[in-house]
Amino acid sequence: MLPTTLVNSRTQGNGALSSRDAARHTAGAKRYKYLRRLVHFRHMDFEFALWQMLYLFTSPQKVYRNFQYRKQTKDQWARDDPAFLVLLSIWLCASTLMFGFVLEMSFVETLKLLLWIVFIDCVGVGLLIATLMWFISNKYLVKHQGRDYDVEWGYAFDVHLNAFYPLLVILHFIQLFFIKYVILSEWFVGYIVGNTFWLIAIGYYIYITFLGYSALPFLKNTVVLLYPFAALILLYVLSLALGWNFTAMLCAFYKYRVK
Repeated sequence: MLPTTLVNSRTQGNGALSSRDAARHTAGAKRYKYLRRLVHFRHMDFEFALWQMLYLFTSPQKVYRNFQYRKQTKDQWARDDPAFLVLLSIWLCASTLMFGFVLEMSFVETLKLLLWIVFIDCVGVGLLIATLMWFISNKYLVKHQGRDYDVEWGYAFDVHLNAFYPLLVILHFIQLFFIKYVILSEWFVGYIVGNTFWLIAIGYYIYITFLGYSALPFLKNTVVLLYPFAALILLYVLSLALGWNFTAMLCAFYKYRVK
């Protein structure tokens, strides 16, 4: 789950890692440690995970400064504590139940919606985006191609989870209070409010993704990750001009999927 593979200074005389350090720093060992902590709730730091969730809204730079600190102290960028993932899963379940209630879905329909959001919207899309960003960053953004600098897939998925959380809260929680009587109404104010929620949510996603990759010192030109903002604003203006209501489209799609 390391985003970078560097030659460690703690080497043997021939320049190779000692067997103890090599075993401790392998991806398999880190994965095993992460999964082992996943079934031991007492070993998870939920207070720190809640702190991260709060600062992803108010000051996401502080979250990534902590990632840099983890690299210095534990020799890895990605989280070694699954508490954030557990809390995000709880948020997914709770917000989906609320979404189903607002859309007046039955219990079975809400359950189907939950499975769709967890395995398609979060995990499936997350795997796709993380893989795409992993490929782009390694192919085009690494400063010194050919050296032992590598953005590994695990960190890319971690960045996706960071960016996904504010989007989830905005679109699947805050927006719920406006859906029934404002956004889904026939007034033009409805699609303005709804589309503005989408603008803010996706804008958060783009910005937090940019911060995640700009935190890696061996990447260059990460500012290009902000370029989608231009397309996002253009799409927002176009949607207002044409009367598109993205939230109404999403609700109609969800109702179609759970039938």
